[in-house]
Parts: sequence; C-alpha cells; structure tokens
Amino acid sequence: MPKVVCIVGPTATGKTKMGVAIAQRFHGEVVSVDSMQIYRGMAVGTAAPTAEETEGVPHHMIAVADPAESWSVARYVAEADKCVQDILQRGKLPVLVGGTGLWLDALIRGTGFADGQQGTATRQALQKRMADEGAAVLLDELRQIDPETAARLHPKDEKRIIRALEVWQETGETITAHDRRTRSAPPRYDAVYIGLDFANRQDLRDRIDARVDKMVEQGLLDEVRFLLSAGLPPDATALQAIGYKQFLAVERGESTEAQAMEEVKLRSRQYAKRQLTWLRRNGAIHWLYWEKEPDFPAALQKATEILTAEGLS
Repeated sequence: MPKVVCIVGPTATGKTKMGVAIAQRFHGEVVSVDSMQIYRGMAVGTAAPTAEETEGVPHHMIAVADPAESWSVARYVAEADKCVQDILQRGKLPVLVGGTGLWLDALIRGTGFADGQQGTATRQALQKRMADEGAAVLLDELRQIDPETAARLHPKDEKRIIRALEVWQETGETITAHDRRTRSAPPRYDAVYIGLDFANRQDLRDRIDARVDKMVEQGLLDEVRFLLSAGLPPDATALQAIGYKQFLAVERGESTEAQAMEEVKLRSRQYAKRQLTWLRRNGAIHWLYWEKEPDFPAALQKATEILTAEGLS
C-alpha cells in the first residue's frame, strides 16, 4: 500500500505548521482534512493556512467548495483521493493534515462510503415524507429493513433516518451491511500518524481561547457579513459551524460580540474534547505532547525519527 503521513490532533495544536514542516522534510504536499476549510470565503473562521504559513508547500482541498454546498463524506473522499493519487504519481509524499476524524478515516480506508447526495430525487421524496408522515413512521420502516441501524437511531435523528433509507433505496444494501463489508476490507493507504496535543489540558484551553481572540481580531464578523451579502442563506450548513453560528447571531442583533466570543471558546473546547475522544481509539498514533509553548524543532526531529523508522526518507 502507498504510504501517507497523517498529522492529527485537536484544534489549535499546530497541525498546519507541523504539516508544512513534514512536507518540506520529506518532499511532500499537504491535503487538508478539514470539513470547513473546503469552503471558499471562510479563511478566518476556519483558520485556513495563509500563503505565508504554507511556506510554498502545495496545499490541496482548501477553498474548493461553494459555502452554499453541503458536502458528504463520500464527496470529500472522492475529491481528496484524486489529490492523494496525483501526489503519489508525481513521486511526492501525501501529508494529510486536519481534525475531521471521520473524513480522515474514510479517506485512509478508501472504500465506498454509504452516503446519498444532497438534493437527489430520492432524498427529496424522503424529506417530504418526513415532513408529511413524521419520523416515527420512517424509523419503523427502517426497522423492517435494517433493524441494527434503526436500533441506534432516535426519532429526532431525522437526517440519519433519511440517509439510511436513501442508501437502501438507491443501492439495495443497508448501511449496516455496507459498514460491515468495508470494515473487513484492507485500507487503501498505509498511514503513519503523528498526533499533537498539550501535556496540560489547561494549556490547550488557553491556546483555543487565544485562537478565537485572533479570529475575531482578523475580522470573523466581517467574514460572516460578507458571506451573507454574497447571498449565502443563514441556514446554510457552512454558517452552522462553530464561530459562524455565534457571529451570525451578533449580526442579527441576537447576541453581543463578547457573548459570541465566549460561546465560540466554549464550543471550540468541547469540540477539541470530542476530537480527542475520536483519536484515542486509534492506537497507531505517535503522540507528541507540547509543554506550555510548542517546540516545533524538537517535535520535527522526533517526527522525523518516527517516519524514518516507518520507511520514509
């Protein structure tokens, strides 16, 4: 299997900078694995790397989607895999950088993902049925088709109920059967994982808070206003992301900027906790722990030793 490097960790731990350093050291190119950095016009709130921060290293899968779109895991994997294959064919090392664990896992597996496409006739018909008949009816229907998936879903989880029925109607295969089949298949890529985190949890919280302060200083509210002025509907998926949702409330007069900042910091800390919970399940990650301030030269040296031992040069 082709080797790829994955730089993972919770938000605000320096993944972008480490990814650039690894790419420079091992003749690689970066592929972003961030469910929000795919959107154009959202550089501030997603902390997308600037031209200065990329240091000339090519970055892929950043600002490739219109904010009005809602990308599925399947669509991301299809597009990102093209980038990975292109990098490999040119004799370079793909360095996958980002904190969206589900997307990264799906890309490494390289198998089809059981997910319908937004706006299809099947989904529209199911959404109408959901509105007309209610979730309980559709969940009962799913229970007859795929009892395992139905048992995991609450009637309020309307999107997943619709998705499960959509997959069945479009493919003839249940999500349960699909997931069982894909889990048994070998991964598409041989991934070497470098994880970044802080040894002290408070240091991570402080780092997250500082990042939020910086986003606000850089004009997060102005970015929200620009997106709205460009015609992006307030209920767009992109505007439900952490940061955008809170500052959309400021623009609407429903919250003060100070209240929004505190809310963004809280939600970002909660998100970091969920990211760590997801990553802890992966025993293959080589963790590097920062003290109060990250020491990138020392971390790069350690990461180089790990990657060299894994056969990269």
